[in-house]
Amino acid sequence: MKPPPPPSDTNNRRKRPELSPLPLPQRKAAFALAVPLPLPLPPPTTTTIKYSDLHRQHHIGSGSGGSVYKVLHRPTGASYALKVIYGNPDESARRQICREIHILRTVDNSHVVKCHGMFDEEGDIRLLLEYMDGGSLQGTCISHEPSLASLARQILSGLSYLHRRRIVHRDIKPSNFLVNSCHTLVKIADFGVSRTLSRTMDPCQSAVGTIAYMSPERIDTDLTQGAYDGCAADIWSFGVSLLELYLGRFPFGATGDWAALMCAICMSRPPEPPPSASPHFRHFLASCLHKDPAARWTALQLLRHPFITCSFSDPTPAPPKTYVSL
Repeated sequence: MKPPPPPSDTNNRRKRPELSPLPLPQRKAAFALAVPLPLPLPPPTTTTIKYSDLHRQHHIGSGSGGSVYKVLHRPTGASYALKVIYGNPDESARRQICREIHILRTVDNSHVVKCHGMFDEEGDIRLLLEYMDGGSLQGTCISHEPSLASLARQILSGLSYLHRRRIVHRDIKPSNFLVNSCHTLVKIADFGVSRTLSRTMDPCQSAVGTIAYMSPERIDTDLTQGAYDGCAADIWSFGVSLLELYLGRFPFGATGDWAALMCAICMSRPPEPPPSASPHFRHFLASCLHKDPAARWTALQLLRHPFITCSFSDPTPAPPKTYVSL
């Protein structure tokens, strides 16, 4: 007996009802949203300052190769310091100065004076700098160690920032430490731009006041067989400057005899604070004033020295509001 044939697919296939497409909801044009597109970048926030907008108010001081004036930016009412570097350098010197100024304009640290721009007017190079209304610490005596530690911490913070960026100041001294009117904020100023110009204009021109803060290996290159560490040289200059502020006088004696001064820096023992100074301060300065540049502490190491850390962790008398000017 044969099995029954399988059912035919054509006979049993169900017909699916044909579905008509549903209409899509129409959006009203008033409520239609645009497809989001990438937004353009905002314009830079930096404002270009025009030299014609600056009003010169009064003379602040003079340095090697130029003078500094307080100026007012008329559109904003902001005050700046305008440093005018006199002379007409050759093209190579001008390129070097422009390179240094470009580096300075990238510096952004709360303890380094900001450079806001450069103008080339009538053959003179003019730098627009941040204005510090308290002036410099030149001729100042700060024998109160906690106050000196606060000052040292701020300067070292600026130096550490610069050295991490492989920027060497080359002219650390009290006249390049600027403060605000309350003497609570200290900033490093005046990188070696004007000195680059003065060396180009007159290679024999050397200011004893600048050499006074140079490290021994900068004066006598034979001490290190010609090897030079600019960061270590900055630390020496910082140590001499700090001791001068503590003593109220230059540590190596009179600076009138250039040859005697160089011999004192290169041949004699490094200067020391008096025995009345604290052991922390004495060791701190010794760490800055090693004759061997490789033995000097870095700015970052000095920030961790007990002279700095203990001055801010232990209760100490309030620092004086003003320093003694000599």
